[in-house]
Amino acid sequence: MHTHMRIARPVSNLALTERMYCASLELTVLAKFQDHDGFDGVMLGNPDRDYHFEFTHCTVHPVTPTPTREDLLVFYVPDRQAWQATCDRLVENGFLHVASLNPYWDVAGRTFADADGYRIVLQNAAWKP
Repeated sequence: MHTHMRIARPVSNLALTERMYCASLELTVLAKFQDHDGFDGVMLGNPDRDYHFEFTHCTVHPVTPTPTREDLLVFYVPDRQAWQATCDRLVENGFLHVASLNPYWDVAGRTFADADGYRIVLQNAAWKP
């Protein structure tokens, strides 16, 4: 079975989140919507990948983002230069380099938090099942 995954999250500033994720992770805007039953949103991704992000903001029913230090998106980037370049772009675009709660992620990777505290781990390794 082939599937496509959408990762959906509420954010406090839709425009800021769009800029940060597009510039840092080289994503593009796949779709946008405004005032869909009170929700505004943007879908970011790459048409060649089997996942995309949906970030939403609702003025009718405000939702405060409440990520924990263990809510992680993990990207495996085996090429050292590509990994370092992505780490640099994350910092340049407003992500904060933070210590991971689980020390495993700090051995071969780095953890970053966005403006709402959602965390991304860039692991400098290939994923192996």
